[in-house]
Amino acid sequence: MKNWNAAGVSLIAMACLGPGMSGASWAQGFPSRAITIVVGSSPGSTTDGLARAVAQEVTAATKQAVIVENKPGGSGGIAAQSVARAAPDGHTVFMTTNTTQAANPFLFRKLSYDPVKDFTPVGALVKGYLLMVTHPGVKAKTVSDFIALAKKEPGKLTFGSGSSSARVAGELFQQMTGVRMTHVPYKANPNAVLDLVGGQIDMMIVDLTTSLPQVRSGRLNALGVTSLQRSPLVLDLPTLNETGLPNYQISYWNALYAPANTPEPVVRTLNQLMQKAMQSEAVKRFVFQNGMEVFTSSPEELKQFQAAELERWGKIIRTAGIEAE
Repeated sequence: MKNWNAAGVSLIAMACLGPGMSGASWAQGFPSRAITIVVGSSPGSTTDGLARAVAQEVTAATKQAVIVENKPGGSGGIAAQSVARAAPDGHTVFMTTNTTQAANPFLFRKLSYDPVKDFTPVGALVKGYLLMVTHPGVKAKTVSDFIALAKKEPGKLTFGSGSSSARVAGELFQQMTGVRMTHVPYKANPNAVLDLVGGQIDMMIVDLTTSLPQVRSGRLNALGVTSLQRSPLVLDLPTLNETGLPNYQISYWNALYAPANTPEPVVRTLNQLMQKAMQSEAVKRFVFQNGMEVFTSSPEELKQFQAAELERWGKIIRTAGIEAE
């Protein structure tokens, strides 16, 4: 059994498919042409990099081209709408994150897509965790120090976010500690990290890909990681759970979806292809280097997991009093 999230949804991981999977395993006639993986972020993003690594493996397995198409904007909504309207034949799929599938319904009054009804789950891919980082000018060497500092002058310390994960992580931190900070929104996490390095904001809880290089260069201080176990990339850094915040855990994830009403045999074939790709050395290396872990599932497991995530993210956002835009 694998513990999927703090809500306690336990799912059975599918057996990995070996390199000898033959063409007879594919759904009849699928894929018959190039597959397009639509990504809701710009080239160079972590999701884009994962999509391109997976695309190479699927191309090798099927002898069909796999194209990564970037459609950034609208917190992933432009890409989501594009896939929702695509033909449900498996040749257009959506590699996305918890932003579009779990957070956006609570952050926007109107969405151009329905994260459940408009998609057929194919399978989860990876899970990643965040670092709590501060500007060196903040006089806090530990999470406990930071909490004490924030409680002395409520609202004085600031935290930034350029993604739903970073925003919700900061809100959950406030809810669990009772501190009050001032939130500063950004269009993207790299912009927020630049301001954190420059001292314009005090703290962020942000993905390792964006923050770890700044920590290693000494431009930021890392206080803790949001996983329940220490990250192999920063083994000397405690978890927030270890440093006085029992059961604090928050993660972001990537998963693959097809348009609603995609035939079940095609969905199964896509899942098999993704399972195989995620076990390749090249993809596993990319995942590790970006502070993530392989986190695969069946279509049914992804459906259950997404339902639990919608409930969890919605609760945090509502409790924080975040008004939908």
